[in-house]
Amino acid sequence: MAITSANQLELLQTAEAVAREKMIDPDLVIEAMEDSLARAAKSRYGSEMDIRVHIDRKTGNATFTRARTVVEDEAVENYQAQFTADQAAPYFEPSKDGRAHWLRDGAQLADFSGRPQPGDVFEEQVPPVDLGRIAAQSAKQVILQRVREAERDRQYEEFKDRVGSIINGVVKREEYGNIIVDVGRGEAILRRNEKIGRESYRPNDRIRAYVKDVRREARGPQIFLSRTDPQFMAELFKMEVPEIYDGVIEIKAVARDPGSRAKIAVISYDNSIDPVGACVGMRGSRVQAVVGELQGEKIDIIPWSDDQATFLVNALQPAEVAKVVFDEDATRIEVVVPDEQLSLAIGRRGQNVRLASQLTGLDIDILTEEEESKRRQAEFNARTKLFMDALDLDEFFAQLLVAEGFTNLEEVAYVDLDELLSIEGVDEGTAEELQTRAREHLEAANKAALENARALGVEDSLIEFEGLTPQMVEALAKDGVKTLEDFATCADWELAGGWTTQNGQRVKDDGILEPFDVSLEEAQTMVMTARVMLGWVDPTELESADEAEAEGDEQEAGV
Repeated sequence: MAITSANQLELLQTAEAVAREKMIDPDLVIEAMEDSLARAAKSRYGSEMDIRVHIDRKTGNATFTRARTVVEDEAVENYQAQFTADQAAPYFEPSKDGRAHWLRDGAQLADFSGRPQPGDVFEEQVPPVDLGRIAAQSAKQVILQRVREAERDRQYEEFKDRVGSIINGVVKREEYGNIIVDVGRGEAILRRNEKIGRESYRPNDRIRAYVKDVRREARGPQIFLSRTDPQFMAELFKMEVPEIYDGVIEIKAVARDPGSRAKIAVISYDNSIDPVGACVGMRGSRVQAVVGELQGEKIDIIPWSDDQATFLVNALQPAEVAKVVFDEDATRIEVVVPDEQLSLAIGRRGQNVRLASQLTGLDIDILTEEEESKRRQAEFNARTKLFMDALDLDEFFAQLLVAEGFTNLEEVAYVDLDELLSIEGVDEGTAEELQTRAREHLEAANKAALENARALGVEDSLIEFEGLTPQMVEALAKDGVKTLEDFATCADWELAGGWTTQNGQRVKDDGILEPFDVSLEEAQTMVMTARVMLGWVDPTELESADEAEAEGDEQEAGV
């Protein structure tokens, strides 16, 4: 194949045809042709030469040029493509026949009053080459590769902005349980675990799914779909409920057990519009449209509330809640329900409470009124016995302290004296005696715990670590944590406890310091402090990370 006037226009026609077929910019195809012709020319002139090809966008005329770049004297590595300023000086003048020119910063140079500078490029035309069969085939492969890359880039740019939206497609085939979907200008994959229940599809079936992720990979953009993602249901409601689309009603949270049941929390910013009623629609038309798409999934539509206790009561519908006990310092919440409402609150296989937990972001403990009464009575009796044994009190006085809200010896020992004096029948002498007994008992307990810890081999570096009480050190020692190095290797959840999911079930991990009410944040702070003390972590980096996290929190809060 020779680049002659007979086939110059064919280059442009081919570029336009390929660009139309692949829906990409014709310039990209022409650039691929230029690159392929330049590679073919190098095989003729020499691979060390910098051969460049320019195809005129109007005439299709291909111009072959040899480029040489000016470099510093000591930087010349390739004498075929580079030369020094002294070597370039004889050529540094305007071309008389237009077959050569100088480039500086990518633009053609017009002023030749000075000397060539490093980075200047001298281009002179060379005779076009005739492409043999092998060279032509190689050029074709280069063009196809570049066109394929351009097509992949176009697909990625088109679909990356559709993440988080619903897309319609046609089923092409099934591969190992995964569904390949034709989405117009590309293919997407619906993985087996992203399908609802046991739903199956046949080729040419129409399908609607949520675009969960789009990734740029070597084999092309990968579009991942989902029908089980909670946001799929949210997007369906947005399509069915105009008030959500317009922003009058907002979906605040979604929780799903795909194909079975779901809960969605909504809030209205217009007092005249009921968010639940708007989502249900006339005779349930709107919610039924969503239910139909989700294979009959039952949906509870719940009004959102800023008050967590109120929101939780709503989230546990249809069960009735008698009382909510919320600990603001933790993410757990106790819900007390009438005995006959227990099974309804928990749901089949724990489904209702599990969805309510996902919706609210809280760990929920459900108790019946009878269970709560027994548990509180047991706590009352245990605290009463503690005060009777430790402070040498009679049962009535110990019960009086518990009834006034005292839960442990530390509160009695170090509380302000006025709080003890506010108890009916307690005078100043009695209050001081109570605090003296409590402090003596705590000191004796601390001494015994410290002796036990030392007997177990605990080093002073851990005993003297700020924030750890003797009882905490003793508990750590019993678990094999005996040095500051051991403590620094602990994870925060190992100390404070936490929850993990195993085989779909939430499993409790008991923390070493959990009996001492050490929170996850406190455990993390102590562990990081130990690592700084040991020189494992640079404190300046830690401060930078804290500042970055604080800035992120402020941005999320809209500060």
